[in-house]
Amino acid sequence: MGGMARSDKKDGKPAGKTPEPKATEQDLETFSAADLETLSALQLCDLIQLRLRYAGADGLDVGLLRNRVAQMEEIQDEARTAIEKLSTAVEKLRAPALRLGTLIHRIGEDRGLVCVGGTDYVCNVDPELPEAALEIGARVLLNEAFAVTDSFGLDKSGPVTKVAEVLADGRLRVGSEGGLSDTIVGRATAVAKEKIKVGTEVRLDANQKVAVEIIGMGKRLDRTLTHVEELPWSAIGGQEEAVRAIRDSIELPLLHADLFKRFKHSVPKGFLLHGPPGCGKTLLGRATAHNLRLQLRDATGVDRPEFFLSVKGPEILNMWLGESERQVRDLFTQCREKAAEGHLAFLFIDEAESILGTRHAPRGGSNILSTLVPMFCTEMDGLQPLQNVVVILASNRADLIDPAILRPGRIDRKIRVRRPDEAAAREIYGIYLAEDLPLAEPRADLITAVSTAHYAKTEENRFLEVSYRSGRQEYLFRGDLASGAIIAAIVERAKEYAIVRSIAEKRESPITRRDLLDALAKEYQENEVFPPNDLTEDWLKLTDFSPENVVRLTPYRSAPKAGTARSAAV
Repeated sequence: MGGMARSDKKDGKPAGKTPEPKATEQDLETFSAADLETLSALQLCDLIQLRLRYAGADGLDVGLLRNRVAQMEEIQDEARTAIEKLSTAVEKLRAPALRLGTLIHRIGEDRGLVCVGGTDYVCNVDPELPEAALEIGARVLLNEAFAVTDSFGLDKSGPVTKVAEVLADGRLRVGSEGGLSDTIVGRATAVAKEKIKVGTEVRLDANQKVAVEIIGMGKRLDRTLTHVEELPWSAIGGQEEAVRAIRDSIELPLLHADLFKRFKHSVPKGFLLHGPPGCGKTLLGRATAHNLRLQLRDATGVDRPEFFLSVKGPEILNMWLGESERQVRDLFTQCREKAAEGHLAFLFIDEAESILGTRHAPRGGSNILSTLVPMFCTEMDGLQPLQNVVVILASNRADLIDPAILRPGRIDRKIRVRRPDEAAAREIYGIYLAEDLPLAEPRADLITAVSTAHYAKTEENRFLEVSYRSGRQEYLFRGDLASGAIIAAIVERAKEYAIVRSIAEKRESPITRRDLLDALAKEYQENEVFPPNDLTEDWLKLTDFSPENVVRLTPYRSAPKAGTARSAAV
């Protein structure tokens, strides 16, 4: 390169002052394009300066210098952009976090009450925010000056609770389980005009100040609801006396309200259906709602839909303190609301003795009946009247229900559901042996045959031996322990015999008399389950017989017939 001076730093600033180079003819003539590429921008400037002084500018040198300068500017722009981005990121990382709060309500046009972490602040609102974004209950962003700068709408999560009361101004009193006190909350704009009832589940915001969403009714209430199926009185056999008592007590006050008002006769509030198991107490309760609707429609021309709230007693019991009482209150509240809407409201409680049993003083712990029974009594005749709501209790052991429940004014009618006699059994057999079933004999002949065999006072039908304190003995026959459930089971078992035979013979085999008689014997054979002697009294009450002076209760076993080991009283 001759005597050409070079910089110690390529494309950069020189470390010190460079002495002015002295050019020779060789310096000005021997630089090729490849040599020029190895020169720095500062060296190119020196070369061009020499050429301008001695030989004139060369286009190749100037163009190469321009490219070098352009590259340097591009690199500087990229470096400047990278530094700006890095500075912005550092500023963001060093900036304090912004706060999120819940907008409780607006204060004028430019301010709002915002709750942040349980503390309320009166904050200015950015005038650029649209009015639709500032709805009550929305999450809002607060800057360092606690001014509302943005809105994120309603939160998607939050605690769920139940409404205990709807205040006159629309606010809600929500209950807290686990012994905590209730809380008063407002309504978000989204639910401000919604109809909220007691027992409705709502979702609160994170600060628990505003109800922002309606979840629905509690599952516990939902699972007790049933749709009343079509069940005419004719589908209940052998209970004419009970049906007549129910119709006189429930249908007449609604069909002839003017006469009841003229005689100032109060309408019964509640009914008790009691008797042995399997005799139709639950069927009577369901049939009451359906047939009352039909009677009112035929008499008045107005179709009032029924609302049948069916509850099994043990479903109400809950281990948490006060939860069982709350469920009782919710049941009555729901019935009152439906009655106010024009429905025929029925509250049917099966196995009532399990929750309305006689109260006893607690020993060594709490007795739930000591609070559950008073709650039920209060709902029956408390300050809020129970109008157009029919309460029906069903129980196998009415003697175990607290007397305060059964007194007049609460449960006004006690209707006995008795075991069917032979005539009633014929009617029940006729219901289950339908006309469209494949039968081997005329339907009436089969009904007569199985009913006669069921109620015959024969040695084969002796079922229980009862020993009294005096030494006297009596026998209970199969017909004495008959029920609608047993009759239904006998017919179903006979159908099973016919189906199995049809499969084996590969053709349809109708129900025969032998199928029914064998099913009768088999059904009672499987029901030979008896309690120990110390429970005889309770067992006899359950079977609808008086236990007075009974000391022993045993299944009857007759002597086996010759040539067979099978007992005559199967």
